[in-house]
Amino acid sequence: MPDSPFRRRSLLALPAGLALSACAIPPRGPAVPRGGASAATVLGLPDERFFPLEESGQAGLQKMFMDAAFRHLAALGLPPDLGRLDLDLLAISGGGDNGAFGAGVLNGWSERGGRPEFFLVTGISTGALSAPFAFLGSQWDPQLKSVYTDITLDDVIEQRGYTAAIWNDGLADNTPLLGTISRYLNHDMLADIAREYDRGRLLLIGTSNLDAQAPVVWNIGAIARSGHPKALDTVRRILLASAAIPGAFSPVLFDVTLNGQPYQELHVDGGTFAQAFLYPASLSRFRRERIARRQKVAPARAWVLRNARLDPEWASVDRRTIGIAGRAITSMIAASGMNDVQRIYAAAEHDGVQYNLAFIGADFTVPYDKPFDPAFMRPLFEYGRQRALAGTAWVSRPPF
Repeated sequence: MPDSPFRRRSLLALPAGLALSACAIPPRGPAVPRGGASAATVLGLPDERFFPLEESGQAGLQKMFMDAAFRHLAALGLPPDLGRLDLDLLAISGGGDNGAFGAGVLNGWSERGGRPEFFLVTGISTGALSAPFAFLGSQWDPQLKSVYTDITLDDVIEQRGYTAAIWNDGLADNTPLLGTISRYLNHDMLADIAREYDRGRLLLIGTSNLDAQAPVVWNIGAIARSGHPKALDTVRRILLASAAIPGAFSPVLFDVTLNGQPYQELHVDGGTFAQAFLYPASLSRFRRERIARRQKVAPARAWVLRNARLDPEWASVDRRTIGIAGRAITSMIAASGMNDVQRIYAAAEHDGVQYNLAFIGADFTVPYDKPFDPAFMRPLFEYGRQRALAGTAWVSRPPF
């Protein structure tokens, strides 16, 4: 189950809107036929996205990484020797309005000094919203701070009536969030992402294709670089989809083409499959094979920015169906996030990659009242910032 732009414990208790939803199921176009998802295309670009559960997707991801590495070497004026690269890889997790923590860590890291230029930045859910800013570097820190300290719930959703649970595609309309994304992600930002892609740097965002029941990794730099007239709108909708909580928010429809025929895909929060991701298993195997053959590999550091706690979060649960179900869902989300932290750590250990993890500690005690409340998010931003300024934000292994 995915993370979100605000906490799950508030989802099932969203206030009802005054107007009732219309008693008609929202229409959609025909879904891509079984087995055709990975061949369908949105913009007609060969490398716009990948399906990592399929062999073709794994091969495509590995080729994308290798091509980027060679472009990066060329941009640095180095010969095409992979062992000469020095790589920093950043994964930003989901976590809803807890994303204020990650924004604070990145801002504080810039102020302290030593923040690297990341070869790779990945994002899911709220991590997808902050990933473009992290990718472009410290000069975008003021905008990243604004995203998590200046907006309110009205900038994220429009509430619907209770009947939306039956007759609509989500308890809330996330059109306001698309407007918020669009205010920050403009033509200038897209051009900067395209420029960095040319320099061999990668920005990847995860969504979930509900029809195919498959995670999707979108190559944001390639889309930005394409010059396609729909590139900007597509990137905005990818970020919106990555943060679209199934059932709570409206999903995002993508018009696609397969064998010359039009179809529609239904995409939701990338956290449906994982709360964070870094590099594909195929690249991991490639690196381990080089190590086994005693070939030189690039020094690499993994930075996992976990926008959540890793200790249990106590709550008194009402003995009612909604309360019990909601608490069970948040527990599954927490467990999924812990598993991702451990999975990335195990991969880094095997691959000779230095591991670094930042997460919200038990010492942050500001009470949580309602979603996207500046009274909660601003102190959390400052907490992350101060941790980074003090040099205590990162640990070298999971605390469990």
